Amino acid sequence: MRRSILNDPDQIVPEALEGFVLSHPHLLDLDAEHRFVARKERARDKVGLVSGGGSGHEPLHAGFVGTGMLDVAVAGAVFASPTALQVLEATKAADSGRGVVQIVKNYTGDVLNFRIAGEISGDDAIDTEIVLVDDDLATESSDGEGPGRRGTAATVIVEKVCGAAAEEGKDLHEVAEVGRRVAASARTMSLALAAGTHPGDDAPQFELGSDEVELGVGIHGERAARRVPFTDADGLTDLLLDPLLEELGLAKGDRVLAIVNGLGAAYPLELNLAARRLHHRLRDAGIEVGRSLVGSYVTSLDMHGFSLTLMPLDDELRRLWDAPVRTPALTW
Repeated sequence: MRRSILNDPDQIVPEALEGFVLSHPHLLDLDAEHRFVARKERARDKVGLVSGGGSGHEPLHAGFVGTGMLDVAVAGAVFASPTALQVLEATKAADSGRGVVQIVKNYTGDVLNFRIAGEISGDDAIDTEIVLVDDDLATESSDGEGPGRRGTAATVIVEKVCGAAAEEGKDLHEVAEVGRRVAASARTMSLALAAGTHPGDDAPQFELGSDEVELGVGIHGERAARRVPFTDADGLTDLLLDPLLEELGLAKGDRVLAIVNGLGAAYPLELNLAARRLHHRLRDAGIEVGRSLVGSYVTSLDMHGFSLTLMPLDDELRRLWDAPVRTPALTW
């Protein structure tokens, strides 16, 4: 029997949200009925930002609610979309009269429910635009069939730069456009040494041998198309970095924003080994790491693995990334 720090598996999300907001009383408010977290001091006269999705990816999204990022984050059950009604109420809460940008990871349920909520919110005279995040290179398809690339760690960049653009006073379309520019250029690859386990379950979502690596996993524990032999930290980092460099066509003199993201059970020492390899490889290729994050920002319960995200970085995106932010999970 696998033991967890758990009361009732069906209540893990509302109980965790309550504990999270109680731990940040000066930053956050909780709407327990609709399961969303909002800024304690609601913004005035700016474009609102709302995001959300299934739980199990913490600190995404509630950890990024605050000045300079999201106004509201709405939570579904573990790995399940929030309902359209939840998203609608979250969108209303994010609106201060200048419209709301909805930041949505590309999963069928999330896309459907955010779109429905956006359409209904028009009845309350709230203008909305959606920014779809679809950065997972492992789900790239050349035939255009299927739901498209999944949304993963690039969501953090989209939420950060859109938040900064909104604080600058940009209008609804301008904020959405800068988010879409990030989504169009950022790409992510992920791997797992062990799958995560749903709260209350006894077994992980899939089994891996001690000599195997699942290359190209999703943040909902989706299996990958490939299993490759286990190797050391440098080798694992190369497994993610090589396809990203090829996809983005990066060359000497380019500058990137890089995220080394833990998927839940990878500890900081491991992530810093990956960061070390990333910096060495890019330095040797003449590519500047203009800005970077190393830590667990978009997790998959307790999956033991990590992801790399790269985004070409221009002056505007660097300025928006550097703009002040104060949230539970990201502050500078």
